[in-house]
Amino acid sequence: MTDASATPTPRRARVRAPQLTGRGGWLNTGGKQYTLADLRGRIVILDFWTFCCINCLHVLDELRELEEKHRDTVVIIGVHSPKFVHEAEHRAVVDAVERYGVEHPVLDDPELATWKQYAVRAWPTLVVIDPEGYVVAQHAGEGHAHAIERLVAELETEHAAKGTLRRGDGPYVPPEPEPTVLRFPGKAVALPGGTFLVSDTTRHQLVELAADGESVVRRIGSGTRGLRDGTADSVAFNEPQGLALLGDGSVVVADTVNHALRRLDLATGAVTTLTGTGRQWMQGEPTSGPAREVSLSSPWDVAEWRGKVWIAMAGVHQLWAYDPATGTVAVTAGTTNEGLFDGPGPEAWFAQPSGLAATADRLWLADSETSALRWVDVEGAVHTAVGSGLFDFGHRDGAAEQALLQHPLGVTALPDGSVAISDTYNHALRRYDPATGEVTTLATDLREPSDAVLVGDEILVVESARHRLTRLRLPEEAVRVESVAHRTRRAATEVAPGVLELDVVFQAPAGQKLDTRYGPSTRLLVSATPPGLLVSGAGEGSDLNRTLALDPAVAEGVLHVSAMAASCDDDPANPYPACHVHQQDWGVPVRLTEGGADRLPLVLAGMDDRDA
Repeated sequence: MTDASATPTPRRARVRAPQLTGRGGWLNTGGKQYTLADLRGRIVILDFWTFCCINCLHVLDELRELEEKHRDTVVIIGVHSPKFVHEAEHRAVVDAVERYGVEHPVLDDPELATWKQYAVRAWPTLVVIDPEGYVVAQHAGEGHAHAIERLVAELETEHAAKGTLRRGDGPYVPPEPEPTVLRFPGKAVALPGGTFLVSDTTRHQLVELAADGESVVRRIGSGTRGLRDGTADSVAFNEPQGLALLGDGSVVVADTVNHALRRLDLATGAVTTLTGTGRQWMQGEPTSGPAREVSLSSPWDVAEWRGKVWIAMAGVHQLWAYDPATGTVAVTAGTTNEGLFDGPGPEAWFAQPSGLAATADRLWLADSETSALRWVDVEGAVHTAVGSGLFDFGHRDGAAEQALLQHPLGVTALPDGSVAISDTYNHALRRYDPATGEVTTLATDLREPSDAVLVGDEILVVESARHRLTRLRLPEEAVRVESVAHRTRRAATEVAPGVLELDVVFQAPAGQKLDTRYGPSTRLLVSATPPGLLVSGAGEGSDLNRTLALDPAVAEGVLHVSAMAASCDDDPANPYPACHVHQQDWGVPVRLTEGGADRLPLVLAGMDDRDA
């Protein structure tokens, strides 16, 4: 169902908002527990997120300006709804709230109770509740901040006139800062003099540590969020992650939330910007060209390989490369579709590539959302060593085809041709040997390891959630662990076998319309795991409504749905209206059941009027 009308309906659809419940309780409130009744009179925005999800992190950044501008009328509440088992641990949620600078209350909902009450189907999803306690809008994915801003302004005016708007301070209470040398470090690299450079991500700095991996030699960065070149004291980063030492002695930094690569001169401490515009890349923008003129999207790691700096572009599920010789940047692999699909680089699918390691003939990568170890060969083709898809994960050693990881963020090449995997959500260091095809466990009881650096016959692990580097001797034998396997905590949607109506709901924000002057402004891409689940209906098209045929012989699977809609300001007098892209990828686990639903609504923006 698509409503492209630019004129708001006279009466806004409203549904009474369900209560907020979560066994993990509330964070960022000074210990106070809240109900919706406590927030009556305020405009409430629920942000359903999980901390593994790069799109959720993008939305956190999108909401910062709105959060500040409407602090006296709007209360944003993050509802943490886990995908991975590790994300259901309360301590992990506490860490994530600090790690990503979340400055609003968060409800920890490990059992997805509130997620189910609000019928949420995707991370991230934003739900707007008016001051009288009614749901008035729902948005899935990124790019909705402008639409929510307009709606908030309308609600402020409407409820101020009715006398139902209550202004004042919100319930947010910041946590006390912890005095550690590092705070949620992301990546590390060994420097020629025997020291180590670490991305001190949450403090927006780089830290050079002495050979002991503990003593601070110097800090680089002002410590405040920003994108500013300059000296070691004045330069500004925004949650930097990956680091790569280049042949000329400089270091390339993946400045993740600035959507940029920076260059550090180790001799002087000066930092300049190599690539990126400082804005997040969106669908339809250039994917190659002069490095400072092409936008990037959450670069998470970097590695020098075959004369170029390869980039794990987590934000769009691709690999890019920066060419120092020409000063250009371009996509090298990935379609932007999220999933696990091997083949020639331009056809491959990734899901948040987050760690890179180069050898002579392979570029290894940790593909975090598919819990996979993958690699690129010298011809540019993509292969999978470990991992099977978006929803299968765990801790299982043995033959690679049945081994399991859980959201790995780092990979490190070892001298014998094998690789060490920072198996982040399993709190372990794993090893994959291409010669035998076996996966083993090297160490456990690490806390969210996100990277590792080889130092002689030892390995220095970035223990991100313990805020330190931990030195380990590479063991001669693997550690024995109990084998466990998991699937996503989301319940499967029961659908009828046979014909299923897929309905992506998009209602253009007030004052905007779908702009079709240059062709279709919507896109829908559908596929399935296993592929045989779909008898028909797979592929790409422009209509947001599609009839699917499901094979009754396939009991369950996952529908992969990617939708995009571009809306522009509806002002005939303006030849250059401002336009906005709304986009979301859904992975919907489904179970074929007689009597199941024959319609699958996915809300991209607006309200599903057929169920209201």
